Amino acid sequence: MNKTTATKTSATKTTKKEKPYASRLQGVAALLGEGATETTQNVPTSVAIALIQLPPSQPRRYFDPEKIEELSRSIQELGILEPLLVRPVTGRNYELVAGERRYKAAQLAGLTEVPVVIREMDDVTTTKVQLVENLQRENLNPIEETEGILDLLALQLEWDRNEVTSHLNKMRNVCDRYDENSEVRHNVMSQRETQVIEELFASLGRMSWESFVKNRLPLLNLPHDVLFALQQGKLEYTKARAIARVKDEQKRKEILEDALAYNLSLNDIKLKIKEIEQQVKPEAPSTKDRLNETFRRLKQSKVWDDPKKKVKVEKLLTQLDALMVNDASN
Repeated sequence: MNKTTATKTSATKTTKKEKPYASRLQGVAALLGEGATETTQNVPTSVAIALIQLPPSQPRRYFDPEKIEELSRSIQELGILEPLLVRPVTGRNYELVAGERRYKAAQLAGLTEVPVVIREMDDVTTTKVQLVENLQRENLNPIEETEGILDLLALQLEWDRNEVTSHLNKMRNVCDRYDENSEVRHNVMSQRETQVIEELFASLGRMSWESFVKNRLPLLNLPHDVLFALQQGKLEYTKARAIARVKDEQKRKEILEDALAYNLSLNDIKLKIKEIEQQVKPEAPSTKDRLNETFRRLKQSKVWDDPKKKVKVEKLLTQLDALMVNDASN
């Protein structure tokens, strides 16, 4: 085996994490309808970290400080194995497109230069690449992933988030209520917007649009305390949805704290919720209380204005009188 062959063989054994950004970039480019051919602009180069600025917004909002510190130690030992993706901006500077976690860890490690792949991109393409690159990773929390998918759909359809959400719910409603041969279902599911949505979920390969509507969209309406824990990656979304069903804020806080402190399973959480529901379940009113309430409502009712209902009430009163007479005789 010659040196060239050995190098190629070694390269095929690198892990996904160790692959250069150029290989990941091909997947991003393919999803956005761009060519995936190798070009010189995909070849990593080094630039001063001081020349790289963060973008105004990023799909990923939460970074675990401990994991950043752990990555920083790895970078100090091995360097950055996967280049950052940047684009040129004014003043001979660069804007970070993908790799904020590595960027933060490199700063913490004291690096003055970092390997980058430089790409010329407009604002729309930049946002798309940021979203897709983050969605291809497994370390986005469910909220970031949900919002990222919504933003990507909004870009593709040139809609806002509310319009995307509305159309997704419409898709689910027609599929739940109408069979495949229904004209109503056909009209919605054959729309260009629907096809764009279906194609995007198929290309992401993470979940179906049906699963997204059913399991992910409701996460955006979670109570603030549960949402915050989910955003920090401290709670699985199935547990978050279960805890969110507890309406009493104090009880919900107690369950959430226990779930985080003791890493409760979903079944443990459901058992705790069941216990709370049984504790707060109101006792059934006594027969005497029911009778008093019924007579109170009866006096105020318009039943006396209806001759037929009035006759029925009089019969019931006669039966009650008979019961009391029998009780007195016994």
